[in-house]
Amino acid sequence: MTHERGDATARFAVVGNPDNRRVILFTRAVREAGLPAPRVVPWESVLRDGGAGFADDELVRLDSPGEHTAVDRALRGADDPTRVEGGARWYAGFTAAVASLRGGVRLDDARELSVLFDKRRCHGVLAAAGVPVPASPTSGGAVAVRGWEDVRAVMAAHGMPRVFLKPAHGSSASGVVALESGGLGRLRATTSVEVTREGHLHNSLRLRRLTGEAEIAALVDALAPDGLHVERWWPKASLGGGRAADLRVVVVAGRATHAVVRTSRSPMTNLHLGGRRGDLAAAVEAAGPDAWAEALAVCERAAACFPRTLCVGVDLLPAVGWRRFAVAEVNAFGDLLPGLTGLPGTPAEGLDTYAAQVAAAPAWARRHRPEDGHAHRHVHGPADQHVNPDARTRRAPA
Repeated sequence: MTHERGDATARFAVVGNPDNRRVILFTRAVREAGLPAPRVVPWESVLRDGGAGFADDELVRLDSPGEHTAVDRALRGADDPTRVEGGARWYAGFTAAVASLRGGVRLDDARELSVLFDKRRCHGVLAAAGVPVPASPTSGGAVAVRGWEDVRAVMAAHGMPRVFLKPAHGSSASGVVALESGGLGRLRATTSVEVTREGHLHNSLRLRRLTGEAEIAALVDALAPDGLHVERWWPKASLGGGRAADLRVVVVAGRATHAVVRTSRSPMTNLHLGGRRGDLAAAVEAAGPDAWAEALAVCERAAACFPRTLCVGVDLLPAVGWRRFAVAEVNAFGDLLPGLTGLPGTPAEGLDTYAAQVAAAPAWARRHRPEDGHAHRHVHGPADQHVNPDARTRRAPA
């Protein structure tokens, strides 16, 4: 497949942190498509000025506000970027900043972003659409988890001896706790969170294990005020010498276009926590053609829950045996996979994730432009609302 140059009349703008590699890689993809470099609007100026405006014909991409000290301080209220606390404040500030943007043809829908950055709401949307997901008592915000006692109660009530506790507005495994309970009151928690003498929570690049209930309870109680999402521990398939495996699958304009396997000997496969990239060909072979096609279809169904967002990254959990799959998360900014080209036979073959979006964006934007001519107005309902309200909920069995 030859490199698509896209629409020669397209004009892009990106809201991001100008020196961040995400913005740099996207800018390069736009220029390599033969288009003028995108206009970059810094998140710092959006927060300082109370918004930003765009021309009606600008294709506006929103990129992550992370990895910028001043922006993180404004959103989270903390000077140290490793701090875990402040997720609820970050979420409120980020969604308000997105809502303050005016005009343009958006490649990321504001109301869908508000769902994508709340794991409880996102899980509820996926489950209601019939997308297989791990069972969760907090799906859609049905149950509030206010601390350790609530966690113990929902684990017992739902027969979940092993769960993942996820901060509702976290990312990159920030604040995630993999919790296991056994007979005689035995507990084990695996997490990258460290607690300082002052009681502050910080992310570390090193996973550690806690076995004392008092220590685990203190950690959960400290995480809970920002909101917690609880999911049944999914029994992952293995690959490459018994390493647990999952996948990040990028979906662009409704098509699964890129995939990477992540493997680890710990419950977390994130590369910055010691995970490794696995052999995608080996994963495809382990699944077989029918199951692999189903895996990609599941990711596309998950992305279809957010039809007004051009690109999402789906975290896909293969079950033991590589025949069943569940969606762990859908990420709004899940396309940072430098150098990875698209899957064979897809429109992104030979293109990286950014070039694929540049090629797809003009036609996608024309299909999603509101009919009233005001490109910045969203005439469809939020992601929580579904075209088919009678869709049967289907959670994948544990």
